[in-house]
Amino acid sequence: MNKLRQMSLFLNIVEAGSITKAADKLNLSKSVLSQHLKQLESDLSFTLLKRTTRRQTLTPAGEKFYQHCLKMHTIAEQAWSEVLEQQEQPIGTLTITAPHALMNTIVIPALSSQLSQYQKLSFNLICEDHHLDLMQHDIDLAIRVGESPDSNYKQRKLGQFSDVLCQNVGSTVPLNQACYIANHWQGTHMQHQIKGENIEFHAVHRTNTIHQTIAMIEQGLGIGVVPDLMLTQHPSLQAIEAISNANIYALHPYSASVPIGVTLAQQAIEQQLIQHASHSASN
Repeated sequence: MNKLRQMSLFLNIVEAGSITKAADKLNLSKSVLSQHLKQLESDLSFTLLKRTTRRQTLTPAGEKFYQHCLKMHTIAEQAWSEVLEQQEQPIGTLTITAPHALMNTIVIPALSSQLSQYQKLSFNLICEDHHLDLMQHDIDLAIRVGESPDSNYKQRKLGQFSDVLCQNVGSTVPLNQACYIANHWQGTHMQHQIKGENIEFHAVHRTNTIHQTIAMIEQGLGIGVVPDLMLTQHPSLQAIEAISNANIYALHPYSASVPIGVTLAQQAIEQQLIQHASHSASN
């Protein structure tokens, strides 16, 4: 028999005061529990309990063994309690990855407003436009633009945003003469429908983060595509035209019981996106 199981049964016999009472508590037959005790004493080559028809007492070896069983039981109870506590409130480190366009505008405000009260929770945030392997980087929650082809992870649509072609508010350069600043995910030639007319653009400048694109537009170096959820943070940007919509998904590697921290973070981010959509609609 498993040693931990033997120790647990012995602990119950000692604390119940008799094999009969312990058997009733454990829903086992008295004969089965007696056999377990005999096997334990045989395996240890020591008598642990001296028993009569009315009472039982521990031998010196039994007393020492019981103390170890008690410590084992305490550690086991603590382990169960701590894990169950994590399902009542988030504890430990929560690792979240999101693209540059979403981290500062959606993810961090969502975590701040909904999860900041949990003092035992810490965040490890990874801002990355490229899709990271969740298992390799020990990621609890990934926020991504577009549906992931990886079917190994649970994914759920949280909301969407619009990509908007923008220029500097002070720009006087005609649209068809403006330098195009392409994001890393765009090609070298783009075609956008502006006021019902299809206009082709050639990438003059390229960037690998949305923050670089915005900075270049703000400096008057050209026009470029910016997510609409970032426009309120950059009043010097002027929206020309919404050119496309992009869906936002949440992915996590948990197949069964999802940690409450992951659930709460996902809900908070979804709520933040709903607020963004409501604010955009009102404007």
